[in-house]
Amino acid sequence: MGGEAAAEAPELERKTLSSSEITAVAHLYRGEVYRSTIWRTRLDTTTNWAVVTLGVALSISFSAPGASPLPLVLVGVLILLFLMLEARRYRYFNVWRARCRWMEQHFYAPMLDDGDLHLEENWQKTLAADYLRPTYHVTLMTAVGRRIRSNYLWILLIQSLAFAGKLAVHPTPVKTWDEAVSRADVGPVAGEVLIVAGVLYVAAAAGMALWSWQSDVKRGRQRGRVKSHSMG
Repeated sequence: MGGEAAAEAPELERKTLSSSEITAVAHLYRGEVYRSTIWRTRLDTTTNWAVVTLGVALSISFSAPGASPLPLVLVGVLILLFLMLEARRYRYFNVWRARCRWMEQHFYAPMLDDGDLHLEENWQKTLAADYLRPTYHVTLMTAVGRRIRSNYLWILLIQSLAFAGKLAVHPTPVKTWDEAVSRADVGPVAGEVLIVAGVLYVAAAAGMALWSWQSDVKRGRQRGRVKSHSMG
């Protein structure tokens, strides 16, 4: 009889919104879209800073055959700073994006769809909880990995190729590996140290991008198998 009672238990019903509440949700959605757009623009601004500083470093290092490749090394510090700033901005952007997507999936999609969409029960409570206790939906490392995948891996590759090209052609075409390493010397820092540090720098960025991609794929597969009760 316990099984029959469980089978006859009424299913939870989604809250039916009044016309005034639907209007309020529509205005709320417009506001969240606006905020996500503003923060998306701020992401582009940070990327532009990284590209411009790299361009300046390229101009300085290749301005003359005897120019030092040091600007190409120092610009890596600025690129790392811009990457961390952009990752922080991405975490904010992802909050507004996730809220917009949540309303699109559970509010607008059922209104526009002719079929039976099996969406999450009480989705309003999840959205309300996010407004009452707002939190980041992704970790800092996930945000860093995503921004590297989107933009910064290519910026770092251009920086590395430019540094290698500077050593190879200026002031004259390099003939031996030892000569290339000696050109990379910067004061008391040996060229070998700079080259190894550069390889590790790019490898760490590539590893972070790969880890982020695998993490996103795994999360997507989990969402496909199990009904999600969060907005992350």
